[in-house]
Amino acid sequence: MSVQHPDDMRPVDLFDEGLPVLPDQTSDDTDLGWGEWRSGSDDSHLLEERPPHWG
Repeated sequence: MSVQHPDDMRPVDLFDEGLPVLPDQTSDDTDLGWGEWRSGSDDSHLLEERPPHWG
């Protein structure tokens, strides 16, 4: 016969949607955090600078 402790009988909500423990991205890990500001997409610059063998 197993002995139950009070913690074994406590209900646990596995679907708690509270605040995240850690954010996915900190403000230091953004362009603004590094002191850079970009507007829109940088795709045009990437297409202009692509190597010729990507042709």
